[in-house]
Amino acid sequence: MAQGQTRESVKMALDTLRANKLRSGLTILGIVIGVITVIVISSFINGLNNRVAEIADSLGTNVLLITRLPFGIGRPTTEQLTRKQFTLEDALALRSLSHVVTTDASVRYTKQFGVGDVSAKYQGHKVANVIIQGNTAQVADVSNLVLLSGRVFTDEEDQRHAAVCLLGYDTADKLFVNGEDPIGKEVNVETGLYTVIGVLDKRKQLFGSGQNPQDNAIYFPMGTFHNLHPEVLEMFISAKYDDPANKSLVEEEMREMMRIRRKVKISADDNFDIFGTDSINKLWEQITGGLFGLMVAVSSVGLMVGGVGVMNIMLVSVTERTREIGIRKAIGATKHTILIQFTTEAVTLCAVGGIVGVMLGAAITGIIYMLPIGMSPTLSTVWVFTGFGVSCAIGLIFGIYPAWKAANLDPIEALRYE
Repeated sequence: MAQGQTRESVKMALDTLRANKLRSGLTILGIVIGVITVIVISSFINGLNNRVAEIADSLGTNVLLITRLPFGIGRPTTEQLTRKQFTLEDALALRSLSHVVTTDASVRYTKQFGVGDVSAKYQGHKVANVIIQGNTAQVADVSNLVLLSGRVFTDEEDQRHAAVCLLGYDTADKLFVNGEDPIGKEVNVETGLYTVIGVLDKRKQLFGSGQNPQDNAIYFPMGTFHNLHPEVLEMFISAKYDDPANKSLVEEEMREMMRIRRKVKISADDNFDIFGTDSINKLWEQITGGLFGLMVAVSSVGLMVGGVGVMNIMLVSVTERTREIGIRKAIGATKHTILIQFTTEAVTLCAVGGIVGVMLGAAITGIIYMLPIGMSPTLSTVWVFTGFGVSCAIGLIFGIYPAWKAANLDPIEALRYE
């Protein structure tokens, strides 16, 4: 019997929607906007999260990074800024650990107001804002760099400070036009000429199109880089180990060795930070947490407005149907029956708004996905059901009072209502 009453209430609610299409549409507009906001923003965030995870995975699941300053968001303290710099010998020493396959040390030229504010030239072609980076010969093995052509510099070239370099994909593409082979050519960087011995493949980026700043880079052997910029001392070390299952063991061994080499007292904290690529995902999740907060705030406004609209229209509906309620009570309808009827109507009204919001949100997400703007929003099943569920909950919360008012009408007074 309860199921029959519910079906009848849903039918009456749909009949009310059809009879007052414009009024019903305006009533659920806030619900629709709120659900669209949830769907679209969550899709964007999911797409970005997936992209960041891909980029982190491309760096290698079995790579640990060691930096002088802590990894994450926040301003370094005075103690952190005055920490001892790493040396190339620190990177080489880590190779002696049993599970470490190889290591790489990296330095980058940084100007005061920007990174890589340097130009590279070749026969009238110029590329601005090039990133200059110094690495060991193991850079490709540790960082999973893929060569389009040529080779990586050797340890011997590093030791004798050879005038050779690797070009990032975009740098090579802009300097060497019309399909000219860069290998063996000399490019002018700052005050010297350097022979191109390799070109790197395009690297993954946060957005599907556009440019990755790391593709506009020139890689030098560490010794060659220090000839260019001996003042650059900030170095970070990357260590590739044999098996992801050994991460904790390798991290502990690296920490112990670095504490010894940096003469850290037993009672003192580490004056360096060791982290894996999973830390990039965790940091990004902290950032997107703020976006989720914004999504909740914006969608809550729409949903609250929609809820107030539903309550208002249900109160109007109770007033319009006062005589109907009186007749139903006179022929035996109970308070519970009337309460269920009007609550179901409110929930149905909001559920329709939720369904429309989900459909429009999915459509907008699909349109953005197909546009050539480099965005890859990913529809989340969890947030689809969350948006729909919240819209139904809004109907329940804001429909209770009008339903209670209808259920408590005096049948005699209701029958007299004109």
